[in-house]
Amino acid sequence: MSFETISVIGLGYIGLPTAAIFASRKLKVLGVDVNENAVNTINQGKIHIIEPELDAIVFKAVQQGYLQASTQAKPADAFLIAVPTPFKASDDACATPEPDLHFINQAAQTIAPVLAKGNLVILESTSPVGATEQLAHWLKELRPDLSFPQDVADDADINVAHCPERVLPGKVVKELVHNDRVIGGMTQTCSERSVELYKIFVDGDCIITNSRTAEMAKLTENASRDVSIAFANELSMICDDLDINVWELISLANRHPRVNILQPGPGVGGHCIAVDPWFIVSKTPGKAKMIQQARQINDSKPAWVLAQYKQKLDELLSEAPNKIAEDITVACLGIAFKADIDDLRESPALSIALELNQLHQGKMLVVEPNIEQLPNEFDEGATLSKLNDAMIEADIVLLLVDHKPFIRFDIKKINVPKLIDTRGIWTPKQVFNGK
Repeated sequence: MSFETISVIGLGYIGLPTAAIFASRKLKVLGVDVNENAVNTINQGKIHIIEPELDAIVFKAVQQGYLQASTQAKPADAFLIAVPTPFKASDDACATPEPDLHFINQAAQTIAPVLAKGNLVILESTSPVGATEQLAHWLKELRPDLSFPQDVADDADINVAHCPERVLPGKVVKELVHNDRVIGGMTQTCSERSVELYKIFVDGDCIITNSRTAEMAKLTENASRDVSIAFANELSMICDDLDINVWELISLANRHPRVNILQPGPGVGGHCIAVDPWFIVSKTPGKAKMIQQARQINDSKPAWVLAQYKQKLDELLSEAPNKIAEDITVACLGIAFKADIDDLRESPALSIALELNQLHQGKMLVVEPNIEQLPNEFDEGATLSKLNDAMIEADIVLLLVDHKPFIRFDIKKINVPKLIDTRGIWTPKQVFNGK
């Protein structure tokens, strides 16, 4: 085996599970992160994120001496970069978001001093097309004494490739092992060495392509889902205007053998589907028209949900003239970006709750079973609450995330004056009297 030591740069939702899985295969793994708290937590055999099965794997790997975390890079045979790729800040709300690669640049600066001939560098971060080549360019500038694929192809001292993660939060440990991997090397040798590395733990197929196609493959997967979700979200807004139960409508339409409409929601969140399509748009703004429109539809859905809240509030106040807005209690159920996880990144539910925190003049209850305290962005008007308490006390309930405890809750036992069910878990699919 040509890989005995692995270094993973970035110990977040992808980096830490990847490091832990390699370590579970009895390889020496050094995880590197700028977050000292995360580093200290991992070195205690604990984890700083919520992911099923991961805690036990990390604990055992640390106890056996195969996994260590640090804020400094050390020599290794392979370096995997799993850092965020956010957008650049912009004052123009109408401008197309532009990818921010400074974390990848920082990762290059971190590993460059310890690179040695024969090393393999893999970019796992979801990236715009051309990011892997940019990484290789930065490394060449930092280490002119070494050769890279863009100059000498298969004769390079350092091999560089792109291999995007393709896992679902909540199932990361299982899917890292069993899912197929797309391997995009800058040369054939880069790809073959990357396959050799991933085959240490990957049971799925490792399919070789070039780095640009590998980058685009991940973006295409998520853009495709985004377009499908946008159709469902747009349909839900149309049905509201036409007084049609969208959940029943989709259920009926999906009985067609060649139709599979997704379920609408309060928007699209997370670090992938809500972000990746913009990487395509930023590279080809004149061509990616459907992709851009889908993004705009999904990004507009939280505002539509807030409009539903305002409508319910007006209804309540008109039905009870003796009450004012300060007397009304509102509850938001769920602020994570998807069900049964603690990840709040790019969460439409969180953005809705934060906006509501500013809009609502009365008491606000937030139910999120996967966190222990509300993010600092909330002011004192919002309180983290238990589900039963919120359902009893609230006058308006916004169901924003389909967490399992919400699905199991018997809504028939509670008389909620006004319910906004953005996930359709409490809305009957079969309706009567045309309502």
